[in-house]
Amino acid sequence: MLFNSYLFVFIFLPVSLAGFYLTAGKGNGKAARLWLLAVSLWFYGSFQIGFLLILAGSAVFNYGIYLLMAKRRQGRRGVLTAGIAGNLALLAYFKYAGFFLENLNRLCGTEFALLKLLLPVGISFFTFQQISFLTDVYRGDVEECGFTDYFLYIAYFPKLVEGPLVNHEELFPQFAAVGRKGFEPERFIQGVMLFVLGMMKKVILADTFGGAVDYGYSELAAMHGSDAALLVIFYALQLYFDFSGYCDMARGVSRMFGIELPVNFNSPYQAADIIDFWKRWHITLNRFFTRYVYIPLGGNRKGKAKMYRNLLFVFLLSGIWHGAGWNFILWGMLHGVLYVATRMWQERSGKRPGGNGIQADREGNRNENRSRNENGNRNENGIGRYAGRIVNCMGRWLHVLATFLYVSVAWVYFRAESVAQGNELLAKLFRNDFVRVNRNLAGYFNLDEFWYVLKVLRLDQWEFGHYILMAVLTAGSLLLVFFGKNAAQLAERMKPKLWNAALAAVLLFWCVLTFSEVSTFLYFNF
Repeated sequence: MLFNSYLFVFIFLPVSLAGFYLTAGKGNGKAARLWLLAVSLWFYGSFQIGFLLILAGSAVFNYGIYLLMAKRRQGRRGVLTAGIAGNLALLAYFKYAGFFLENLNRLCGTEFALLKLLLPVGISFFTFQQISFLTDVYRGDVEECGFTDYFLYIAYFPKLVEGPLVNHEELFPQFAAVGRKGFEPERFIQGVMLFVLGMMKKVILADTFGGAVDYGYSELAAMHGSDAALLVIFYALQLYFDFSGYCDMARGVSRMFGIELPVNFNSPYQAADIIDFWKRWHITLNRFFTRYVYIPLGGNRKGKAKMYRNLLFVFLLSGIWHGAGWNFILWGMLHGVLYVATRMWQERSGKRPGGNGIQADREGNRNENRSRNENGNRNENGIGRYAGRIVNCMGRWLHVLATFLYVSVAWVYFRAESVAQGNELLAKLFRNDFVRVNRNLAGYFNLDEFWYVLKVLRLDQWEFGHYILMAVLTAGSLLLVFFGKNAAQLAERMKPKLWNAALAAVLLFWCVLTFSEVSTFLYFNF
């Protein structure tokens, strides 16, 4: 069951909300928690009943590991190791067995039959979440936990299949508070708007760019340099709108239940360097690797050389986590190498390249003071008053653009089916064949509701009329990701007023009209 489906919007969500608020005041919230667990199992089982059995089996196994650690004072490390190994074995079997056998056959000349396994939806997310829980139990950070609450923590449907990754201390207190507070109109309308804005990201923007991307990669031999350049940008926008759109929808749905999920994206394409990017992109995954991999390896406490090694190892794991393929490993290392290089630069210079907004203001003030000392007369006339800030602001946005372009090029290997296909696309960027954009590629942007306007204005008869909507949607999307506020910031402004409800209804209706061309979320495959 997808968030962007008739079944979810018109049946599942209304039934879930109605049942939750009808039971919220009963049994000190226990009835509402059981209801949330029931609808979560319904949600996950709708993908395939076998997936639900795997999820339940994984939860029972991990809860058993928790009980063993809770009862023991000695040998807890061994129990934790067994628990983590069991989780990784399940993940490796479904996600990496085929990749391992394929490379083993290639290297050793063997002929092992490749496993054709259907990857359970969200297995990477609920596996990592359970590993984090067991680790926190070992550290003594988890108080007594019943199985129902634990299973709800793992299976809670808004974040189950695509995140965000949530730590136990973020959800358990909120589950315990269920039923102690009533319906909150302001929070509810904010949740509705966050859900609708996330859906618009997905069905209006991500799926539009996605159609062009799928066509371009399937017809790569027919693409020219101009087409390849656009495909790089299109996929960067598609992936952001798709994944952040899902997380916005998940946070919006959860907020309707009065439960807050952590922010997973914070305008990442506004980052001025790769380190800033990873503080804004998939924030909860970055937090997981920092807390459960980087710091246990020693973090930055054992010298710079080991710190850089630890960072590279984290990005190697990130690549492997995202997919079973050398292209994902290469993607991870492209980020890791630049991350380490940027960290080295910071260590030497003592400042961040480009800086954030606060850093930019400080740099601007220093430049302004320097300008006053050297050019007092001009400052009196106001000529040099803002020069430092303008120069620094321009420098920062050059860093933002450079970071975006680097990340977008690295995304090529994230999207490509192999390293070779990624290389083929990037090679086209360096060929001198930047001709008019492929007409079929542009055709994916001619959405019916907009294309009709062009026909009325007779712009479709213009030689370049077929490219108008592609240019408008691409330029508008770039302006949005570089300068606009994100969905979370916009939703926070919503108040329970009639016009806000009407706006949400109109936007939702627009999204629903596109459900006939619905597509799954990209991270369902990870």
